Amino acid sequence: MARSTMEVAFLGTQRFDGEAGQKYIKVFYGDEPDGKTEHGLSIIGMAAADEVADEIFAAGAQFEPLQLVCIHFEIARGGQNKGKNLALQLEAVQTRAAAETPRNPAQPQAKAGDPAKAN
Repeated sequence: MARSTMEVAFLGTQRFDGEAGQKYIKVFYGDEPDGKTEHGLSIIGMAAADEVADEIFAAGAQFEPLQLVCIHFEIARGGQNKGKNLALQLEAVQTRAAAETPRNPAQPQAKAGDPAKAN
């Protein structure tokens, strides 16, 4: 099986309880519309792999709508030589501003023109 990662706008996670205690977890995300059949945001769903389904569902609670997330997924073999994407992990995409913040903000730095800090 192949594995891949994509960055998308998070829409939500959803749980469906089926017959005989079977549960289905889906991740919904937005993609660019094609401009022909969709306008605004294209809504796409991806099933979660069974072994991490509860983890994926719980992870959805920490994201805001339309927040950029990274979905790690595997491509399983589907019918008629088509792939079936199964979500393995959800994590926030670190924005450039967050990546540039100093690691130790507890040490304030004096400004050159600050008379209160002179001496």
